[in-house]
Amino acid sequence: MRPYTVALEPPFWARGGHAQTIGAHLWPCKAPRIEAGSDGFERVEIELTGGDSLVALARDGTSGVVVHVWHGLSGDANADYVRRAVQVARARGHGVWAVNHRGQGAGAGLARGTYHSGRSDDLAAVLRASRERAPTALHVLVGFSMSGNAGLLLAADASLEPPDALVAVNPPVDLAQCSDLIQRGPSRLYERRFVNRLRRELVRRERAGLLDVPVLVERGMSLRDLDDLHTAPAGGFEDADDYYARCSALPHLENVRVPTVVVTAADDPFVDARAFGRVKLPQAVTLHVEPVGGHVGYLARRGLGATFWLDGALGHYLDELVAAAGRGATAKS
Repeated sequence: MRPYTVALEPPFWARGGHAQTIGAHLWPCKAPRIEAGSDGFERVEIELTGGDSLVALARDGTSGVVVHVWHGLSGDANADYVRRAVQVARARGHGVWAVNHRGQGAGAGLARGTYHSGRSDDLAAVLRASRERAPTALHVLVGFSMSGNAGLLLAADASLEPPDALVAVNPPVDLAQCSDLIQRGPSRLYERRFVNRLRRELVRRERAGLLDVPVLVERGMSLRDLDDLHTAPAGGFEDADDYYARCSALPHLENVRVPTVVVTAADDPFVDARAFGRVKLPQAVTLHVEPVGGHVGYLARRGLGATFWLDGALGHYLDELVAAAGRGATAKS
């Protein structure tokens, strides 16, 4: 796997993990919104476990490759980074599926269950549906943050059919460590944002009659508190510690068996890239740790403004992975 060798040179006003994370969130996204019935996209509903469904926005391509793009916590298929990733894939002629986790985005109201960092079964369900439509295509999964962790779990699980290749961006592969880091210092800002957005989601779901047990998110609760209160029991786990232990991808990385690239940053405020040094990575996994980038930030200098370094890196690694997956498919046939 050839590495992406373009170094990220940050703008003077976006040096450091916090500036990168916040700046990328605020910087305008020029990629168009993704809507069913517009620009060739169609709405696809996929049935999941427990009688739930989710919604993907799918568009055919011409390259024989389908790229599945999954959002992070409290996001949806129109998150800025998802739209940009879709644009990168489309520029290469690839088909794309921009996927909402269960209960999110266009699928709000279609799920009583909750999504979380271990929902590799949902990723597998979408892959099955996509492969039914395009059985001869190469299917590449791009997962941001929590979806990157879920994608790595899928790629390591011998009981599920994995994607042909995978890109995981800033995956929180040690959930317990991440929940601790996000409670420290300035990172509390991100925690408050996540908790507030998740609280609004829970209120919406309760009003729609989609919660079996009402959840009262009290002021000042941490993300770990919310995982203890709702995410863990709703997902079938004993508590937050059980959820973190069973759904962290780090202990399973040695079992990843498809061409995989992990892109992360050394200055991510709450996903410690050094965690990857605690395990032996298999030959299938390429780890790219950029010195600067924050959490799904990666703002690079362009004049006095900025551009997104990640878009170039994603394009490069998509090309590399498609070539590697294609060689693997040829070798098997």
